[in-house]
Amino acid sequence: MKRYVINFISALLILGLGVLYYYMTENNLVNPFLFPKVSAIVKAFSKNQDIMLLNLLSSLGMMIPSILISLSLALAVGIFLGRNPVLREILHPLLYIFSVVPSILLSPFVLLLAPNFWAASVFLIVYSTVWSTLFATITGIMTIDKRYLDKADTLELHGLKRITRVILPAASPSILSGFVNSLRNTFVMLVYAEMYGSRYGMGFFVKKYTDFSLYDHAWGGFLFMVLVLVIVMQFFDRLKEYLLRWTID
Repeated sequence: MKRYVINFISALLILGLGVLYYYMTENNLVNPFLFPKVSAIVKAFSKNQDIMLLNLLSSLGMMIPSILISLSLALAVGIFLGRNPVLREILHPLLYIFSVVPSILLSPFVLLLAPNFWAASVFLIVYSTVWSTLFATITGIMTIDKRYLDKADTLELHGLKRITRVILPAASPSILSGFVNSLRNTFVMLVYAEMYGSRYGMGFFVKKYTDFSLYDHAWGGFLFMVLVLVIVMQFFDRLKEYLLRWTID
C-alpha cells in the first residue's frame, strides 16, 4: 500500500478521535471537570504559548544530550563486545541484569549522589534508553554476513576503516531499529524526571496544572507534548528510512 494512503488513513483515525472527544464533551457524556471542552483547551493553549515554548526548550536541553550520550555508549560498548565473542559471553549476563533494573527504582540514589537535578535526570534517561541500542548493536554485529568480513580481509581493511566501512553499515538496520525503539523510553523518563523535580519542561507543565486541577491547561500541555513527541519520532523514522534506503523494503 502506498505511503500516502497509509498516512491518509492514519490522519482520518486521529481526526475521528478528535471528533469523538468534541462530541462527548459538548454533549456532557463525560466528566466536564476532567475532560474540558475543546474551546477551553484551545483557549488555555493560546494563553500559555510562550510558557510552552520555554518548557519545550528546557525538555530539548535535557533530551538531546541524553540521546547523544546514550547512543555513544551503546555504539562504543556494542562494537567492542560484538567483535569479542569471549568478552561478550562473560559480560552479557551482567549487562542483562543491569538492563532489567527499572531506572525509576534508582532515582532516590541518583538524586542523592548526583551534583544537581539536571545531571541526575540525564543519568536516569541514559540508563533507561541505552540498553535497546546496545543489545541491537551487539546483535547486528554478531549477525553480519561473513562474506562482508571476508571481503574486508581481502581489501585489507582493519581498525577504524573496517568498523566505519564494513561493520557499522552492515549492522545499521539492527542498530537503527534499536535506537528508534529506545527513543520511546527517552520520552518516558524525560517526562518522569520533569514531573517530579524540574522547574521547567513539558512534563512539569502537565503535572503543575493537574495539581492545581486546571485540566484545560493540563490537556493543552499534554496535547502539545504529544505533538512534539510525534514530530520527533517521525523525524527519526524518516532518517532511519533514508539511511537504510539501500536495504530491501
